[in-house]
Amino acid sequence: MNYRHAFHAGNHADVLKHIVLTRLIALMSRKEQPFAYIDTHAGLGLYDLQGDQASRTGEYLEGVARLWNRDDLPAVTADYLGVIKRLNKNGELRYYPGSPELARRLMREQDRAQLNEKHPEDGALLKENMKKDPRVTVHLGEGWHIPRALLPVQEKRAIMLIDPPFEQADELKRCTIAMKEAIGRMRQTVAAIWYPIKDQRSLTRFYQDLTSTGAPKLLRVELYVHHQDSPQGLNGSGLAIANPPWGLEDELKTLLPWLAKELAQTAGSFRMDWLIAE
Repeated sequence: MNYRHAFHAGNHADVLKHIVLTRLIALMSRKEQPFAYIDTHAGLGLYDLQGDQASRTGEYLEGVARLWNRDDLPAVTADYLGVIKRLNKNGELRYYPGSPELARRLMREQDRAQLNEKHPEDGALLKENMKKDPRVTVHLGEGWHIPRALLPVQEKRAIMLIDPPFEQADELKRCTIAMKEAIGRMRQTVAAIWYPIKDQRSLTRFYQDLTSTGAPKLLRVELYVHHQDSPQGLNGSGLAIANPPWGLEDELKTLLPWLAKELAQTAGSFRMDWLIAE
């Protein structure tokens, strides 16, 4: 329970994760039918980039700060940057939305959010940040129990983000178990696992496990800011997305090359392919 996302808020991995999340919400919103947004490891919901933790690492400077005040951004980044600009109305980049805040601001009146955070301090802050929105429910429990506890949902459609802190060696395995449980309980769930890329070899088993989740289709999306096996540390990040809505793949074909160029630190590249084809 030592991980605090505030140290990493707004970094290159957040940029990828959060732009894709905003596109999942936008594409799901094309239909009038409501959906539920479920976040298994939600964090605070909102981060101060000038606070002690974020300013100590400055990771956001190589992430969202590179996009801030640009006038040549791809159209698919509009929802993402729109939320950030509404949080920073004076034009200074200070506040950064986590996935719960992005979802809350982009959901419609008929949609709802179920957020879970195990860290006691972060959970209390998440509750405080969300208390005025009746569409949002905050749970303070073990994130790995969420697929079994909350699915299926009454809305008949769901986006589930599985984004653990990756403090434990078995968390990639737990991610695939959570996705398998989500698909087993509600087959049409759009379930997205975020994962760090530090050493490609350590991900080999993870990719194999993903293919046995039972998802009808599963898209792998990865963005690298260093060479894939660089000793730098966090070389990139990825999203494994079960049941991605129609249109997402085409959007990412344009977005990923742009992000790889703009967020590269020593070497930018990307990968997108189907681990389970429909």
